[in-house]
Amino acid sequence: MTADLAISVRGLTKDFGSHRVVDHFDMDVPKGAIYGFLGPNGSGKTTTIRMMCGLLTPESGTGQCLGFDIIREAQQIKEHVGYMTQKFSLYEDLTIRENLDFIARMYRMKDRSAKVSAALADLGLTNRAGQLAGTLSGGWKQRLALAAAMLHGPQLLLLDEPTAGVDPKARRDFWDEIRRLSAQGVTVLVSTHYMDEAVQCDFIAYIAYGKKLISGPAGDIPALVGLTTWRVEGPDISGLEARLRKTPGVDQVARFGAVLHVSGKDKAALAQVVATERAQGLHQWHEQAGGLEEAFIYLMAGAPDTLGNDGAAAGGA
Repeated sequence: MTADLAISVRGLTKDFGSHRVVDHFDMDVPKGAIYGFLGPNGSGKTTTIRMMCGLLTPESGTGQCLGFDIIREAQQIKEHVGYMTQKFSLYEDLTIRENLDFIARMYRMKDRSAKVSAALADLGLTNRAGQLAGTLSGGWKQRLALAAAMLHGPQLLLLDEPTAGVDPKARRDFWDEIRRLSAQGVTVLVSTHYMDEAVQCDFIAYIAYGKKLISGPAGDIPALVGLTTWRVEGPDISGLEARLRKTPGVDQVARFGAVLHVSGKDKAALAQVVATERAQGLHQWHEQAGGLEEAFIYLMAGAPDTLGNDGAAAGGA
């Protein structure tokens, strides 16, 4: 494992009963990266992340996280990891400060009061420190959960569907904080099936059926998927959309408002479709570089929800 990697694992495998949730998974995660684990529900995203960080023991496989062996030194890894669950898991009948103080006690932190105050200030929670957690909006609960996860200064942050149920402004504010932490050297692993979270990541691994289908820098994913994409505008876009979905050579039609993104794996076949449509003179067709959105939609469409689900991992973590 090289010094610039936070995590390096090979052959991770996990079963729940007769169902294989993760199947021989390999991954290298650079230090300070925001790494997104994408895929449909039940694809093994959360289970994979937990095994990589020593929070769940694999059936087979090896690896290191933050310089520690994921099996023999799992306890040491946990001391350097912050974990933010999808569901708010702090005490709703305690105030913001009381929740953070409780977390600080669990970690046996010295100068507890000062560190809690610093965490409150860092995430803009000072003025709400005396407010009961149960009365907070989704965005403020999310901010409190992030403060709790980062209170002990972890080198690695795990985010499980981090922005589910919060408004767009809260999402933007949250990701501003995540990028700030990444810039400070914190490695971030994100489990998600939301496209707007995927585009925030530096690297992406797409998982389905318990297997890694594709991984790499986020900007390289469209080229790895290999779609050619055309942008289409004009009248009766709904009618065109319905027709194209049945046309050979068109693998995907994604609608963005009044615009269609028409994609295909066979560039020549798609070009023939475009030429035929252009000859009618009704719509404007412009070829464009395939984006992460098109690649993500294509991968999601080809990977329906798997039989098991990551929720099964909760009981085994």
